[in-house]
Parts: sequence; structure tokens; C-alpha cells
Amino acid sequence: MLDHYRMFADYNRWANQRVYAAAAELSDAQYRQDKGAFFGSLHGTLNHLLAADRIWMKRFTGQGEAPSQLDDILYKDLAGLTAARAAEDERIIAWVKSLDATRLAGHFTYSPLTNPVEVTERLGRTLAHFFNHQTHHRGQSHAILTALERPSLTLDLVFFLRTDGKKWAA
Repeated sequence: MLDHYRMFADYNRWANQRVYAAAAELSDAQYRQDKGAFFGSLHGTLNHLLAADRIWMKRFTGQGEAPSQLDDILYKDLAGLTAARAAEDERIIAWVKSLDATRLAGHFTYSPLTNPVEVTERLGRTLAHFFNHQTHHRGQSHAILTALERPSLTLDLVFFLRTDGKKWAA
């Protein structure tokens, strides 16, 4: 199971790099245009993903900055957001790599922002949510790019495994 989550951490970085490369091809107006996604624009959606990742990583590790709202705009420009995303992806990879089976099967307690009561969950199941959440909002990012008439991105896990993620396919 550890390799499964390590693969997802690596896939997450790869998929984010593809989305951010596509975002870099947009004009600033396109990047900020509200296309009806949950966080409006690609700018809002990508900021949300970073905010949520930081919130979860603070819960998981007890370290790092964590915003107090899910819609916080952490970076006003794409360049700053891109650099922060790359750093966060490396942080996620290093943390997941540090896990062992006992920790993954164990429990941890946190308080959701939207309903601040203590919740205790198994780390492995919550980590599955963490990666699924990223995939969900990358899908919204893809929909925004499509609505802006950009070429479709291939973000499938199986494509990753056939290309950059071959080490996980063995």
C-alpha cells in the first residue's frame, strides 16, 4: 500500500506540472476568467488546490503554513503559484516517502475548517481522500482550460504509468 501512495504523490506532481504548463499559455485575462467552476477561474481553482494541500499537510505533519479558508488566494500571480506548487509537491513526495505501514494504518485527529469538531480517521483512508481531492479539482481545471478552447490535456493515471511513471508500472 505504501508504494500505491508513493505512486500517487509522483503522479500528482506530474499532473500538476501539465496543468500549470497549460495555464502558462493563457493570457492573464483568460487565467482569471470565471468559467463557473467551484472556485470560478483557473486562478481560483489552482489556489484552492494549494490551500487545501497545505491544510492537509499541516494536519498530517504538524508543520508548515495552512490558510484558514478554502478559497484563500495564496498567490496573486501564476509565477509565484507555480513555484509554490512545485515546492509543495516535493514536500508531499518526501512526506509520503517517509511513511511506514504502521503509520499508514494508524489514526490521526484533526478539525475540519467547515465544521470545527474533532474527527479521528485512519491515515491511509484520509490520504486516499487527499489525492482524490486533487484529482477532482484538476478535472475542474481541465474543464476550465477546455472552456477556454485550449487543447485537451492527458492526465490519466494509466498514461502517466506508460510514460513518466514507468517505474511504478513494473
